[in-house]
Amino acid sequence: MTPAGASTLHRRLALLGLGGGCLLGTWPLLAAPLRAKPSQRLQVGPRREIRSLAQAARRAQDGALIEVDAGDYPGDVASWPQRDLSLRAVGGRVRLLAQGAAAQGKGIFVTSGEGMRIEGFDFSGARVPDRNGAGLRMDGGSLHLLDCRFQDNEMGLLTGNDGRARLVIENCEFGPILPGQRHNHNLYVGSIAQLRISGSYLHHGLLGHLLKSRAAVNEVLYNRLSDEIEGRASYELEFPNGGQALVLGNLIQQSAGTENAHMVSFGAEGYVGERHSLVMAHNTWIDRRPRGGIYLRVRPAAGGQAPVAVRLLNNLFAGNRSLAPEAGWDLGGNAQVDFDVFVQANRDNYALRPEAAPRGRAVDPGRPEWRPVRQYLHPHGSEALPPGLALQPGAIQRP
Repeated sequence: MTPAGASTLHRRLALLGLGGGCLLGTWPLLAAPLRAKPSQRLQVGPRREIRSLAQAARRAQDGALIEVDAGDYPGDVASWPQRDLSLRAVGGRVRLLAQGAAAQGKGIFVTSGEGMRIEGFDFSGARVPDRNGAGLRMDGGSLHLLDCRFQDNEMGLLTGNDGRARLVIENCEFGPILPGQRHNHNLYVGSIAQLRISGSYLHHGLLGHLLKSRAAVNEVLYNRLSDEIEGRASYELEFPNGGQALVLGNLIQQSAGTENAHMVSFGAEGYVGERHSLVMAHNTWIDRRPRGGIYLRVRPAAGGQAPVAVRLLNNLFAGNRSLAPEAGWDLGGNAQVDFDVFVQANRDNYALRPEAAPRGRAVDPGRPEWRPVRQYLHPHGSEALPPGLALQPGAIQRP
């Protein structure tokens, strides 16, 4: 991406309220915004000259804009190695139905180009012999997903382990996972450079995790990670190799049917790399599991490794467990609460009642990027908080 393109992206993220929450301040070289003058414009649809995504993938050049008419595209799978490529649904949803087909034996779409953007697509029914069929497989490059949905796949989105790759997910939905699977994940991010997910809904896992990320830098902002009534996810959120993680403004909810006592895990498979920190601020944790368990598990650093910096700030914990912080954790503004502090917990309205005891007890997190500027908006998306709003503990700042 050119410096001008990067600046455009940073301005766009700032307008969305996403620029200030970054661990690194800015996100260089992420997927490019839609070009005003693409190098090539292709139109796809049943009444167009190009009738399939597979045809479009063979014709597309670097920098192309591909506009796809709304509708169903059964068995239409494709690989996308191009740079600065944009795919956009026109007139409604584009529904990609695998129906036994798979690009490269991996999934419905396989992407590897720098600066790719996909908007308005649904990915459904991916199955392959190794049972890792992904709605979308990202093998490298950088990708920006907007308003996309993944349902009834063996794996929702799966990335490779390219240490230079970057992934941005905005206002997307992952779930349910395809019935009959074991330990497959709604979203599985491999050992890439950066992950940023915001305004998204991950739900109805099945023994695997709602979100598992091995990325070196992670930002999980204003999402709903929720097992729901019939969901049976393991972890709601896992960083198996540590890394740097900011988890801000999320609703994290575990169902009664889960088989794993932990909700969030950090470093369980051993730390990779030199920098490891976990900041969890202004999240609402909801435990529906009838047996006791643990909200957060952080594996101690091994001999010779620097201690893992853990900060829990302004979180609300509700359910059948208690938080057992370890020595050295930085804590402030957190509260263990009953469900009656919420406006209507049985309808998933987890805003605090006006008279709720935790109101007014949020602490200054110490850094502006640890303060929420948005809140999750169901079924997927987020909305800006008014400037100067007095912040409360938890993810939902206003009903």
